[in-house]
Amino acid sequence: MKLSNFSKLSFGIGALGKDLCYAIISYFLMIYFTDTIGLTPLFVGNLFLVARVWDAFNDPMMGFVVDNTRTKWGKFRPWILIGTVLNAIVLVFMFTKPSGLEGTGMYIYFSVVYILWGMTYTVMDIPYWSMLPSLSSTKKERDSMSVIPRIFASTAWLLMGAFALKLVSVLGKGDSAVGYSALAKIIAVIFVITSIITVVFVKDRSCQEAESGKEAKRLTIKDALHVIAGNDQLKVFIGIVLCYNLVVQLAGGIAIYYFKYVTGNEGLYPIFTTAAQFAEIAALFLFPILSNYFTKKQVFAIASFSPAIGLAGVVLCGFFAPQNMVIVAISGIFYKLGSGLTLGATTVMLADVIDYGQVKLGSRNESIIASFQTLLVKTASAVSAWLIGVGLTICRLCSKRRTERVYNHGNASINGCCTFCNYNPCICDLRKRLQTGRRISGRDHGKNKR
Repeated sequence: MKLSNFSKLSFGIGALGKDLCYAIISYFLMIYFTDTIGLTPLFVGNLFLVARVWDAFNDPMMGFVVDNTRTKWGKFRPWILIGTVLNAIVLVFMFTKPSGLEGTGMYIYFSVVYILWGMTYTVMDIPYWSMLPSLSSTKKERDSMSVIPRIFASTAWLLMGAFALKLVSVLGKGDSAVGYSALAKIIAVIFVITSIITVVFVKDRSCQEAESGKEAKRLTIKDALHVIAGNDQLKVFIGIVLCYNLVVQLAGGIAIYYFKYVTGNEGLYPIFTTAAQFAEIAALFLFPILSNYFTKKQVFAIASFSPAIGLAGVVLCGFFAPQNMVIVAISGIFYKLGSGLTLGATTVMLADVIDYGQVKLGSRNESIIASFQTLLVKTASAVSAWLIGVGLTICRLCSKRRTERVYNHGNASINGCCTFCNYNPCICDLRKRLQTGRRISGRDHGKNKR
């Protein structure tokens, strides 16, 4: 089927609201839970991990449900709309702390809401990406079509990284809890509007089948398991997407802590994310061009080197030039340039894996296969959050012991290290020595002790 440019844009704009919703979770939920609400980092990390264990069953099951859906609106669009409305509501509740809720009740509340958010996001995300292979069949159109939703998605991450913290400050008037709640409400409204545009103006192959009265064969649980086990290319795809998203999610989750506590300048975070997302969008525009000259394997190989260079630049900047905006921006560019090419390649790979499964196994199961992409993205997010939570907990314990040792033996000033050492005393101390090269005298220590 041939799509008009308007239909392509209508499909792509759905990713704008969807990824605004996911970006606020990925960028800020961890620090919102730990620094604003007051949940312990280890608990938050464990919560994210437990939620993904449930998703290991929930996501493929949702793919099974979507593939067996038969309505006059097709099998994808009803679930996109239902999932969007539910997820937008849950998002607002997640960034709104009920008045007077403290202690165990607070932990239970946010645990339940977060798990519900993951489930409702699945209801919308799986049919959205499942729809893509049903919109185009030729390689050329698929390569160009696949980057459109990714460009809108990257734009959402760009906006979130560049303006979210400022909006939280302005909307909350200094109260971060109020600011995050207001921002979540705005995102929820945008999310619903963009999804409605996609649902109303985009028709896929399943819509045409419904209008013609042709009914596809329904899938059984046994068939679904056969689809998963029999598609060897799906297993390769799982490995690629999991590794990629684990790196991206880990880097994205720790970045705000890094700039806040290592460099001592939280304002560098928007600079890093803005430069990174512009680079990602540019890479997505480049992907169809590169695909004409290189295979997807070659493009993926090119993309794999760039993020390592960018992340190495950020680390070195923290030690030797923590306030240098130029180095931070260049590091962000390298980091996401490869990420953009990877997104383009994996999106096309997903459609190819579905086609391969149809040829090899004799059935076309978009949603079951696409469910693994959703599962892998959320799994990587959970694992990275768990690692961050464990890391912050270890650093806080090290900071406590170090502070006690310093206090008792007179090696340094407690006040000189307490701000950042709540998270990472080793880096803080090293950075200070590299910058100043001075030690605090025993006289100063005596003052602090008094």
